[in-house]
Amino acid sequence: MKSLVIAEKPSVGRDIARVLGCSQKGNGSFEGKNYVVTWALGHLVTLADPEDYDKKYTKWEMNTLPMMPEHMKLVVIRQTAKQYQAVKTQLFRKDIGDVIIATDAGREGELVARWILEKSQCHKPIRRLWISSVTDKAIKEGFAALRDGRSYDNLYRAAAARAEADWLVGMNGTRALTCKYNAQLSCGRVQTPTLAMVAKREEEIRSFQPREYYGLTIQAGDVLWTWRENKSKSFRAFHREQVEKAAEKAGQGVLTVTAVTKKPSKKSAPGLYDLTTLQREANQRYGFSPKETLNIMQRLYENHKVLTYPRTDSRYIGSDIVPTIRERLKACGTGPYRKLAAAVVNRPIKADRSFVDDRKVTDHHAIIPTEQFVQLEHMTSEERKIYDMVVRRFLSVLYPPYECEQVVFEGAAAGESFVARGSVVKALGWKAVYEESAWDEEEEQENTLKEQRLPEHREGEQLKVERAEQTTGKTKPPARFTEATLLAAMENPVKYMESRDAKAAKTLGETGGLGTVATRADIMEKLFHTFLLEKKGSEIHITSKAKQLLELVPEDLRKPELTAGWEMKLSDIAKGKLRQDTFLKEIRSYTSQLVDEIKTGQGTFRHDNITNKVCPQCGKRLLAVNGKNSKMLVCQDRECGYRETISRTTNARCPKCHKRMEMLVKGKEETFVCACGYKEKLSAFQNRRAKEGAGVNKRDVQKYMKQQQKEASEPVNNAFAQALAGFKLDE
Repeated sequence: MKSLVIAEKPSVGRDIARVLGCSQKGNGSFEGKNYVVTWALGHLVTLADPEDYDKKYTKWEMNTLPMMPEHMKLVVIRQTAKQYQAVKTQLFRKDIGDVIIATDAGREGELVARWILEKSQCHKPIRRLWISSVTDKAIKEGFAALRDGRSYDNLYRAAAARAEADWLVGMNGTRALTCKYNAQLSCGRVQTPTLAMVAKREEEIRSFQPREYYGLTIQAGDVLWTWRENKSKSFRAFHREQVEKAAEKAGQGVLTVTAVTKKPSKKSAPGLYDLTTLQREANQRYGFSPKETLNIMQRLYENHKVLTYPRTDSRYIGSDIVPTIRERLKACGTGPYRKLAAAVVNRPIKADRSFVDDRKVTDHHAIIPTEQFVQLEHMTSEERKIYDMVVRRFLSVLYPPYECEQVVFEGAAAGESFVARGSVVKALGWKAVYEESAWDEEEEQENTLKEQRLPEHREGEQLKVERAEQTTGKTKPPARFTEATLLAAMENPVKYMESRDAKAAKTLGETGGLGTVATRADIMEKLFHTFLLEKKGSEIHITSKAKQLLELVPEDLRKPELTAGWEMKLSDIAKGKLRQDTFLKEIRSYTSQLVDEIKTGQGTFRHDNITNKVCPQCGKRLLAVNGKNSKMLVCQDRECGYRETISRTTNARCPKCHKRMEMLVKGKEETFVCACGYKEKLSAFQNRRAKEGAGVNKRDVQKYMKQQQKEASEPVNNAFAQALAGFKLDE
């Protein structure tokens, strides 16, 4: 008898087939002596749409809500039905004795395979492959240590409960809001609190009142001394007179060094990457969106096989990984990393608790290089950047701490206190792994002391004050969210909680905040595509549509506490501490309350982005919307679905002011335009770039245009877009 192996994606399926010696190609499969390897294409099976339960749900009406199917149905996804049939055929072969689940080792991966088995009514014995990388070595070791598939039943129950709960709340909430307010509105347990956090930040910025503050610096003994208020110990004052008096007194006299403090300091390397931390830093450093970083990581994991499983929320490795570190160093120790890896590869590996802790490893350990030899020349520039970040972080934890001597001078002049700070590097340690500028400390806070190179001075020494300079500034409002900082807020939303419930805060901390590492990027993209959020430069702004939506949705749905409670219960299901049906009973009760609250709501919704331009297909007026990377006109009638792109943001730089230009897509030929007034047709741009020797050829331009067209063709509506297609909105 043979075993059927179900992988999540064709690329992983091909790798497993090669390792297992399955070379005979079949219909969506590879076959060998002992194994048949097939694959899903992501999800092949999903929860049925409402109209599959009852034809009355085809029409969106308030009197049909809430929709509460007694048993949730599974349906084959139309776009991947061919592959589902191929997998089903293999499942019911008489020579297939058992099934090996080889989908991604996590909650959603488990769901992919189990739904296929459930839909096809296959009851053959199952085993589970659980690996964190797809190198040949990892696959061989994984197959040598297959686990009983039924030991993951609770993980499957948690995944199914999450999917059903999202369906019940999302479908009912979205339909209720859309019917009630005659507009395309959607809600969800993760997207709505995320939106609420952005709205709260906008409110803080709008209500912020800047205050002018004052400071003082003096030059004495080749040192720039900063004035410090005696009582508050602050380096600023909000009363100009106070600083003016201090300047008058101290500026003419002598400064006495009252204290010299020298303190040795050690700083260990920052922890290894989990997905969220990597996404944040990639956004800050390279401007990659969280979705882009995840896609790049997926290629490095699946195709290049040089990095471990990306969808992890752990920043630690287990003790079982420590014996493999030397091999991983040899694999990645090439090109710019050769010398860095060589410096630690022959030394004893110190597996300290800063990055090795079995208790802090969840389903997967931190993202680290695999034992697969790397070929940098086969990577794109984007892949190189992400790989570089992971490798250097991995190398850094193996290096000794950064050591320096922190020096603080304190002085007094005319009764006023002054301070100066500096440091002397004793050993670079892990900072040797990075370029000099890559690990500059975080931006100076408004009320902190800048470091400088200090000469030798002794306590009691008197220094002539050469000059005094008053400084001034204004307090700044909180910064708007970027994709990086919004990710961080989703990961740790405690400070955005309206209540100060210690238990809920603890729950949020334990469950990893809003969403999971695997879903946060998708949630963010969804908010952009449904025009609830928009980007201006790198900053994220909330739209008028989103502001109105938050006024209309029930209060509970806006709070991070709701999803925290859900995730805790899902975690309990996965551990066998809570029954799936108990959780879903609660969700059904909550859904009924949610719909009732929306039905009785007193709010109104108004499109404030209606233009005078008329839809050429249905005659209704078009809405002006800002997509993530484009400006569009879309029909307000979802059934019509008309849309046109007005302009797209490009990476092309203006030759005058060097800012990024937009591309106008209307007219006979696309035209680049800049905020400074510069205009240039695409053909002229190509000719100019060719003359400048920028290396942009016809193929590059075509590739770029295809990518732009692909982005433009992506659906702009939410996950319920297909369902919305059956609902005709009045003008």
